[in-house]
Amino acid sequence: MSATMSGSGPSAPCRFAHYFVICGIDIETGLEPDALSALYQWLEADRLGRDSEDMAAGENFDQSPLKRTFKSKVLAHYPENIECNPFDQEAVNMLCMPKGLSFRTQRDSLTPQFHSFLITREDGSRTYGFVHTFYEEVTSPQICSAMQTLHQMHQAEHNTSAHKCPSSSSSSSSSSSSSSMDSLASSLDEIESPSSSQGTRRSCGCSGEGYDSLRDTLYVSKAMCLITAMPFMHAYKRFLSQIHRAVTSNQPPPLPLESYIYNILYEVPLPSPGRSLKFHGVYEPILCQRPGIGELPLADFPLGEAFRLLGAENLVQLFTCVLLEMQILLYSQDYQRLMVTAEGITTLLFPFQWQHVYVPILPASLLHFLDAPVPYLMGLQSKEGTDRSKLELPQEANLCFVDIDNHSIELPEDFPQFPNKTEFIQELSEVLLSFGLSPDGGKTSPPPPVTTQTSTLEAELKNMSLRELVDDKKNGNLGGEALDVLELLQGNPTLERLQALAKRTGVKVARLEVLAAGQKGTGEEGVGGRSPAEEEELRNAKLNVQLREVFAARFATMFADYESFVIQNSPDLESWLTNREQMHNFDKASFLSDQPEPYLPFLSHFIETQMFATFIDNKIMSQWEEKEPLLRVFDGRIEKARLYNVRAPNLRSSIYQKCTFLKESAQAIEHRLRKIDHTAIHPHLLDMKIGQGKYQQGFFPRLQADVLATGPTNNKWSNRTCSTQRRVDRHRQQNEHLVLDNDLKDKYMQEARNLGKNLRQPKLSDLSPAVIAQTNWKFVEGLLKECKMKTKRMLVEKMGREAVELGHGEANITGLEENTLIASLCDLLERIWSHGLQVKQGKSALWSHLLHYQARVEKNQLQSESPVSNGQERRKSESSFGLPVLRVSLIQDMRHIQNMGEIKTDVGRARAWIRLSLEKKLLSQHLKQLLSNQTLTKKLYKRYAFLRCEEEKEQFLFHLLSLNAVDYFCFTSVFTTIMIPYRAVIIPIKKLSNAMTTSNPWLCVSGNLGDSGILQITKNVLEMTFDSAFRPHTHISIAYKCQNLGKLTTVQLGHDNSGFLAKWLVDCVMVRNEISGHTYKFPCGRWLGKGVDDGSLERVLIGEFVVPCNDDEGGRGSKTPPLQRSPSQIRRISITSLTGRGNKPTTVQIQESIGEAVNNILKHFHKPEKERGSLTVLLCGEGGLVWALEQFFHHGFRTARLFQKNVFVWDFFERAITCMENADQFGDLQETPESLGLNCESLYRYVNGINNTPRNIGKDGKFQLLVCLGARDRFLPQWLPLLAECPVITRMYEENALLRDKLTVNSLVAVLQTLHDFPITLETSLTKCVDL
Repeated sequence: MSATMSGSGPSAPCRFAHYFVICGIDIETGLEPDALSALYQWLEADRLGRDSEDMAAGENFDQSPLKRTFKSKVLAHYPENIECNPFDQEAVNMLCMPKGLSFRTQRDSLTPQFHSFLITREDGSRTYGFVHTFYEEVTSPQICSAMQTLHQMHQAEHNTSAHKCPSSSSSSSSSSSSSSMDSLASSLDEIESPSSSQGTRRSCGCSGEGYDSLRDTLYVSKAMCLITAMPFMHAYKRFLSQIHRAVTSNQPPPLPLESYIYNILYEVPLPSPGRSLKFHGVYEPILCQRPGIGELPLADFPLGEAFRLLGAENLVQLFTCVLLEMQILLYSQDYQRLMVTAEGITTLLFPFQWQHVYVPILPASLLHFLDAPVPYLMGLQSKEGTDRSKLELPQEANLCFVDIDNHSIELPEDFPQFPNKTEFIQELSEVLLSFGLSPDGGKTSPPPPVTTQTSTLEAELKNMSLRELVDDKKNGNLGGEALDVLELLQGNPTLERLQALAKRTGVKVARLEVLAAGQKGTGEEGVGGRSPAEEEELRNAKLNVQLREVFAARFATMFADYESFVIQNSPDLESWLTNREQMHNFDKASFLSDQPEPYLPFLSHFIETQMFATFIDNKIMSQWEEKEPLLRVFDGRIEKARLYNVRAPNLRSSIYQKCTFLKESAQAIEHRLRKIDHTAIHPHLLDMKIGQGKYQQGFFPRLQADVLATGPTNNKWSNRTCSTQRRVDRHRQQNEHLVLDNDLKDKYMQEARNLGKNLRQPKLSDLSPAVIAQTNWKFVEGLLKECKMKTKRMLVEKMGREAVELGHGEANITGLEENTLIASLCDLLERIWSHGLQVKQGKSALWSHLLHYQARVEKNQLQSESPVSNGQERRKSESSFGLPVLRVSLIQDMRHIQNMGEIKTDVGRARAWIRLSLEKKLLSQHLKQLLSNQTLTKKLYKRYAFLRCEEEKEQFLFHLLSLNAVDYFCFTSVFTTIMIPYRAVIIPIKKLSNAMTTSNPWLCVSGNLGDSGILQITKNVLEMTFDSAFRPHTHISIAYKCQNLGKLTTVQLGHDNSGFLAKWLVDCVMVRNEISGHTYKFPCGRWLGKGVDDGSLERVLIGEFVVPCNDDEGGRGSKTPPLQRSPSQIRRISITSLTGRGNKPTTVQIQESIGEAVNNILKHFHKPEKERGSLTVLLCGEGGLVWALEQFFHHGFRTARLFQKNVFVWDFFERAITCMENADQFGDLQETPESLGLNCESLYRYVNGINNTPRNIGKDGKFQLLVCLGARDRFLPQWLPLLAECPVITRMYEENALLRDKLTVNSLVAVLQTLHDFPITLETSLTKCVDL
């Protein structure tokens, strides 16, 4: 920027300070109630139905006038305006004195206070303010008289009340208020001074707090403020402190105050990057330094203080919440503590930047901004002794509440920990301990205040230098010759040695001593020529940079290879900006797969944040424009780290790496402060009118505005900086290579950088109802856009994964990433339901709304004594008959959640309900039903709330409806320990067997989380259902309740073969989760009974998920690929029957099926452990390993003849074992190699062990078990050659059988050996009662 101020003078961006401001009471207008506070009270009165006219005046006679809020004003500011940084009078006034004017008497503490603030514009640029607040005696008789009158009115009001102490009455009124904002307001009253609180305790009355104009001296607060572009906090604090010291000193300052203010506004430059600066205050010189281009950016707020207030662990937790863009509320009595914590935590985000609402000091009149349904970082002032439990906030579901004064922090639920948190805190603790600070925080005394008392020698030297400064004819500057001599002597080591030699011999160099004394007189005593204050600043600066380096090193380690995953596929900036919203800029799935397992919970959330998206956007845009400064420094760090420690691209290690830049960074700061690069022009006498601004101790003088309105025109520094700025501007213009015009480019850039943002910063200057309504409209638009983006991301990513299961492309979403997206959706819904709440009840606004709805429905049911339906329930259709109709309703799903004792909080219940509704594909329908009760919605929400904007609400529900196109298991997979009711139905094939059995059937259902155990079914339990053609069907049904089984995988079905009708032909088993409605079909198509089929009394069935289809709702009619495939019924018929059907597969098909089955198992193990599906399906399901090997062994198998019983593959195994045992007995195998003998022994043991099991699993079941055990124990490749060489093969297989082809057998052995690298674990349902 090259804009200059309206007057003459140096370029504003190069100036050290932009404005000097005085805020206080306007004597001419007198006492005025705070207009902003009155506006707030008017809005609250209107909302609660009270008489808003009484509130409009802002009068509150229940409260002592000394504790009331009065309007402050900007009394003066210099210069009038700067083009690049326009003066926002209302915002500056509000933030300089957030509580308005404060009145006190001589009984109260009058200690000055310092605090800082910042104003963030909508484009993200920041302006800092540094405020020194002090108390000045009120000399206006009108003000004193008005205060006396107000106190008398207060006493009269108090005497007519119930004779209660004001403190108790106010507390009772606040506790009885139902408004969350009322309770907030009651906690934001002015902090009572120690003396007044003690007086209250002594008298328990009002007279002790009162004001008597004849007896008391009245004081009012006044604030001095510097508005700046950069946060040199310590320098500005020292300057303002010296100005106040000059005002209160017994002696007038050496120069008029205008000289010092003019000097810092116009003659002190910003130090260049990597340089240090010295300028002069009223009494002492002030030093500051600016980091270099390759260093961490400027951060002058004391991080050590933030660690002392919170402790290392709490601060790391807060840091994690900020990174995950949660809502952060800081809470403290002290404004500066709020600012130090907020600025400290955002400073630690390097190389990322906070992208959302940022108000470190929230004035009491802006409490409605806590209603913002967006991530924010705000600071709220507390009252001494305020109970946190009484502080009701508009929304707490995703809130991190930081009680700074009590050193505590309240974290949101489902909070992921920062990677290597323990080691990270340990490293931070080591840095803190090296500076004498406790890592626990709150246990060490604060650093000693910088004393203004000096030794006698210091005082003499200062007085000498000040006299010289006043008498100097060159306006306070040392003479050119003297300055040259001093710099020459100080910079020449030879002359310094001569000086030391002269001192030892007793020779005095008077001229040099006088010069040195003059320099020391400016406060440079102490270690290394620095004062104690400067030593303390140096210590804080070194602590700051070392703590920041530790944080920066963590990001440099975690994102060392981030560039490898940035997707850059746009030819130019214009096309990228145009298509930004539709493009994926970062390969998140690949990045996560490259990270250590402990990092994933945090990183999967973090890479979804706006700050990370902006960081990646800046990286992509750096191809076409100058690199963003933070990005440039971060990339430089990564490059430097690679030079010293080359990291392999795919190295997945969670080993903690300590920061290696600590010493180097501290040395750079110390070096700059030891050798000052630039000394600014000294303050000097100005061309002022005589007689104005006369010094009066304790009163800030009226400054001469004409002197301070404009700066110098012939300043060398001014001309130099302006010409330098012009050269930089010309260079940028020459390098401009974009075809976009500036307006279009700015528009695109703003849109691209604001994706996902709603409101960057509230406007503090205009708080009319129209502006508040406009702000809330922006919130509504932002929420709708965020909903669209989140649902689109969830839909596209989920569909991408299901396309992979169909054989297309690669998976680009993991279960962890899916869970992150769903958690983000839950957070969005909570923020939508929190927007515009009338009265907050509970921490979850959504659950509160649901409870209100439930209460109304149940009340209507009691009044009408009707069943639950009343048009609000519906029947959930199933794709197959057999299961009774499952009634589905919003209330029923709420009751399911309420019956889950494992969930203890309202926030947890709301998230569980969202997950359940999403899993059932009813989220949009349930919310639509909830919002259909408009009477309830109007009662709970204000007119501007999102839920009362009809068009946006309809679009929001439509976006949620699109999620019905995919299947989620987000409820079942998360709440793994809850008890869930299931219903199982066994459906026989009536045409070929008895519809019922006289035996005692049993059932065991297994899932990826466990099994139900054996469930005995009561004999002849019959249920009759009808299908769509009204054909009757009889089946056996059982309802049971057990711990969540997860995704169902297998069912064990059997009976004891007792009774006359023991043989049973089962078509399938249907099992349904009665909470989620998920239904699984377990095909059978086989007999259970002795003397039929393969004689099995027990079968293990593999399940497949039944996709629900509902014609009533288009979104629910979308089908997705089944998550689990089961074998077809043809597979379950005996092999001989299969052969007779003429469905013989070719040799090529058999080999391909084996290869595909093995390949699927290999893919299973290459996925992250938490993302793997059911291995049982890959082994025993359709297309699984058992199915493929069964085809192999069946190829060329000699079929059964007429009147002969069926022959199974297991018969071949038994005869082969018998043959081998006989050969061994006759000694035929004694000469075989030892390994072959061991293989024979293992095959004997496994086949005999399976035959001896007490389970009646049939011959096909035994073959399945043998294959599974052989795969698990790595025996399959060793058994195949034995079976191929067995003499029995010639009698049971044709000549062209694959098992008799040595090349095919050897090829199959090689394929099966690839499974040896992976640990195959079998379900209990497969290996039960088998000890092998």
